[in-house]
Amino acid sequence: MPVQVTDTHEDLPKERQKFIDDALRLAEDVSKNQTFNTVQPLLNFWAAFSPSNEIRTPFGLYREGTELRGVYYAYPEVGRAACDSLEDQCDYPIFLGNDPMYGGLGGDFTVITASILNGPLVLRHELGHSILEVGEEYDGGYAYFGSNAGHDTKDFPWKRWLSNPSRINEHGGPRVERSVMAMQAYPWTLLNMTTPWSISFSSSGTYERYSIQFSLSGIPDKDDLRVTLDDIDLGWEPRSAVGMDRWFYNFLSSVKLSPGTHELKFHLLNDKNEGTAQLCSAEILEYGSEEEFVMVPGYYGLYPTYSDVNQTSYRPTNDDCLMRLVTSPNFCKVCLETLWLNLLKNVSFIDGINERCTEPSDSSAAMIQTLHLDLLPLGHLRKPHTVISESYTIFWEKDGRQLIQHTNQTEINIDDDPVGEYTATVRFSTHEVKVDSPKLQSKLSYRVVSSCSTRGVS
Repeated sequence: MPVQVTDTHEDLPKERQKFIDDALRLAEDVSKNQTFNTVQPLLNFWAAFSPSNEIRTPFGLYREGTELRGVYYAYPEVGRAACDSLEDQCDYPIFLGNDPMYGGLGGDFTVITASILNGPLVLRHELGHSILEVGEEYDGGYAYFGSNAGHDTKDFPWKRWLSNPSRINEHGGPRVERSVMAMQAYPWTLLNMTTPWSISFSSSGTYERYSIQFSLSGIPDKDDLRVTLDDIDLGWEPRSAVGMDRWFYNFLSSVKLSPGTHELKFHLLNDKNEGTAQLCSAEILEYGSEEEFVMVPGYYGLYPTYSDVNQTSYRPTNDDCLMRLVTSPNFCKVCLETLWLNLLKNVSFIDGINERCTEPSDSSAAMIQTLHLDLLPLGHLRKPHTVISESYTIFWEKDGRQLIQHTNQTEINIDDDPVGEYTATVRFSTHEVKVDSPKLQSKLSYRVVSSCSTRGVS
């Protein structure tokens, strides 16, 4: 996965070093953080620095208005040519923009920024789009597809991951967790001291709990903003060290909203923040009781997701996936399984088979001839060993005949009649993948043309 930089540089060596530092920081975070930890042996990162000027960047990176959300590219053909020049070092190209604020994009090219706070979070989320080929899980979007999206309560991709398959509705199908979107908006509005930004919404009063979710930028201090619901202060506080960057906030109430109309307001309190303080998004969801809507982390069921036009699709968990909450450190199990399978498209578990001739400890004995299987460091070969349950199963054949005595051996002795074609078949299993896929098996053949006694020691 190569990373590219595009932005202003007055001092080329200085900008190059900044790119290297940013790229290394992000690559180490995404490979060593718990999100991608289990698939780390399948990842390699390559960096290529592309200097540019502020007016015209090589890939044409740009934002729309004041939005701290998508960062788009105008010249995909330039990006494709750059990727092609790196040949097999460019499976998932990443454009790294020299910008300190939140933003990104997934797809053919993953786009991220150098934001200290949000860069790693956005990178994980956008790689989810690019590698997993899935859509969103958060409300207010339009792209809901792939293994984490369901559009039919009777047929959806994660049935094998359901926590309680016996939890069914009156028709005998999996029960949908009861919730409703009372309000959802992407204002992308600059706040001012004159008039608070406000929005009214209605509640039926038939749900037991509710949450208020919103994101802000350009508001670094607690005394800069007051957020109220029906004129009651929510006690908002900024995320530590957020500065002027964007961040997401969630207020969960254990009491119900009363039936009727309610009003959510954002009051800017510091005139010094006019022109930078921005309300990015706001949403209010209502939930049924604990029995009607399971919020317990790790529970897999059918959770409604509401699009920008309030159409309903379904996701596997409540808030357990970074494809729903960019601030979450984890993929859900459904997405993690897809991550494994998609990364394995272009990967073999077998790096090679090496033939060796070694002298025995007894000088009167014949030389020892062996075949050694070099495998990706998974299963018992992981260093350090992870707590996940995974293993290799290894089968050997010679000229089409199974060598049962060498099952699960990475090194086999072939002193007796060594000449012939040897085939190693390696199957990988992990509790993070429940499907039976051909991507979990690799095979490699190697021909031995002579015995060690005719060649000497190598």
